[in-house]
Amino acid sequence: MKLIFIRHGDPDYENDTLTKKGQLEASLLSQHITKYHIDEAYVSPLGRAQDTASYCLNVLGIPATTVDWLKEFPGNVDPNVSNDIKKAYETELILDSSTGKYNKRIMWDILPSYWGQHPELFDLNLWRSSCILDGSDVLEKYDYVIKEFDNLIEKNGYKRNGITYTVNNANEKTIVLFCHYGITSVLLSHLWNVSPFVPLQFTALAPTSITEVVTEERQKGIATFRTLRLGDISHLAIGNEEPSFSARFCETYENFSQRH
Repeated sequence: MKLIFIRHGDPDYENDTLTKKGQLEASLLSQHITKYHIDEAYVSPLGRAQDTASYCLNVLGIPATTVDWLKEFPGNVDPNVSNDIKKAYETELILDSSTGKYNKRIMWDILPSYWGQHPELFDLNLWRSSCILDGSDVLEKYDYVIKEFDNLIEKNGYKRNGITYTVNNANEKTIVLFCHYGITSVLLSHLWNVSPFVPLQFTALAPTSITEVVTEERQKGIATFRTLRLGDISHLAIGNEEPSFSARFCETYENFSQRH
């Protein structure tokens, strides 16, 4: 069985849709989508993912199932809990003048000066007890998303058993998930058996990029998922379209035309 994760096109976050560039990216993606021989499609409820999926679904002629757990990973960290957590976001903190408190922050948007001193964040088990998660809803959200993801995989013949999968119904079905960078990283971390901070801090998947993982059954009845491609944007190269910078930060600090 193959799982294909597709990130939405260049986002207009304020309106939860696509920019004109994002629309072009999605259109270029749709010109190549049939080669993946997709059997089922699932999509995030957020507008930018729905809009991206619509281009491909029109070409494929298949419906998609919208599932809540595919929306961008909603786990947030509260910097008001401790000074240690504030350090993780010290250049990103936004004070709400009406409450006198800092706004909550996206789980993975932590500074290198912080995670470089907290190796436990990258440990398969220790990340769950990291002080950065004190007072947050990250673990609750993570466990919910992983449970729903495993339910989908089990429905399609593969049941999680420790860090591998028991094969109940071997198949070569291809399932596509139109979603977001953060949630894709979280789901990949589960398939890879690593902390979610590993893909979140060491990968950057461009808009409309394709990530493909496939089951491997070297021993009868035991499957693992292996990654065939990660963040593939060859459809943009074929269309002579530069990839969006979204999800990345500045290549050099002095380049202030790129996001800091």
